[in-house]
Amino acid sequence: MPSAETLLRAEFVDLEPSGIGKVVIQGFGDPEVLPLWVGEGDTPTPEPLRRAAIEALDRGETFYNIPRGRRELLAALKTYLERLYGVEIDQGRLVVPGSTMLAVAFAAQMVLNRGDHAVVVTPHWPNILSVFEMMGVQVSFVRQEAHEGHWALDINKVAEAIEPGRTKALYINSPCNPTGFILPPADVRRLMDLCRERGVVVFADEVYHRTVFTGDVAPSFLEVAAPDDPVISINGFSKAWAMTGWRLGWLVAPAGFEGQLSTWSMALNTGAPSFTQFGGIAALGETGEPIVRELREGYREGFEIVRRRLGQHPKIELRVPDGAFYAFPKIKGLTDSLRFCERLLAEEKVGTAPGYTFGPGNEAHIRLCFAMSHEKLDEALRRLVRFVDRHL
Repeated sequence: MPSAETLLRAEFVDLEPSGIGKVVIQGFGDPEVLPLWVGEGDTPTPEPLRRAAIEALDRGETFYNIPRGRRELLAALKTYLERLYGVEIDQGRLVVPGSTMLAVAFAAQMVLNRGDHAVVVTPHWPNILSVFEMMGVQVSFVRQEAHEGHWALDINKVAEAIEPGRTKALYINSPCNPTGFILPPADVRRLMDLCRERGVVVFADEVYHRTVFTGDVAPSFLEVAAPDDPVISINGFSKAWAMTGWRLGWLVAPAGFEGQLSTWSMALNTGAPSFTQFGGIAALGETGEPIVRELREGYREGFEIVRRRLGQHPKIELRVPDGAFYAFPKIKGLTDSLRFCERLLAEEKVGTAPGYTFGPGNEAHIRLCFAMSHEKLDEALRRLVRFVDRHL
């Protein structure tokens, strides 16, 4: 009799947990751990957004709804995006399938076939590689580089990585997890022109779009793309409004596929939970803007704590993020980032993410999230420095 392993897809059997997951599983739920390992702080979703969902529950909003998203939420998304970017977005291009992670999988299933080739801008969020691997997609990487203490991307290297007639997709996350890199407006336009010319679909992961330290919103592909351009913009509520546990994200697809988006939403997840969508509606309106600003200021202050604790350390190379809420320091002499993070957790009760999981060339790095409340963040960094001084 054949074993389950021989009957399942090889891509599924070969999947491995990310480095983040390997560390988190060793300390998750331990009240003594100061968790800087995943992309969230310790501030609950603000009360006005929680109240909107509670009131929806109390009204009995517990039934099926339109799989692409409630009409009220799609209308609120349209208004929000048009206000942010100054462009018209047809409501038929919008989908709220569930979590932003589900939107990523949705996008991959829209575009990619086994054997296709994709280019990933790295350092990158590791889950995107799991999605591509599960689809049987072959991946090439283009690495961000150091430039004047920040991170930068050479667009010419992206162009070189795109293989004529073979590359199907380009994944770019801006603002970037883990580096905080933001693609400048001119380079957004250059990449859009390049992908339009080469017939490559841009997977624009813009989930940190409001977590920027200069201005109010990061440049978006939606600002430069025509409605039928090959761009899928992926976004969500987790980061800007501290709604990680709500699992509520959205996708903006090219025009002309409203029926297909609805059909696949029905097949994939039958839509996001109805009552959570009311929290999303509240976030997108006037209620949500003070929340975005307050959280962003807290993240800005969090990085200043990181800079103060790590910026002058002789064994730590710290580059300044322009957005998101992560630092991705390089630690001199570090050759095994997973072992480092495991030992840091065991000895100092500080949770961090190993650099190797964010793509090739990152073994000397770790990622830490500075969205944590400031007193806990400062203590975690104090312990991190103590650990570095003891072992490196």
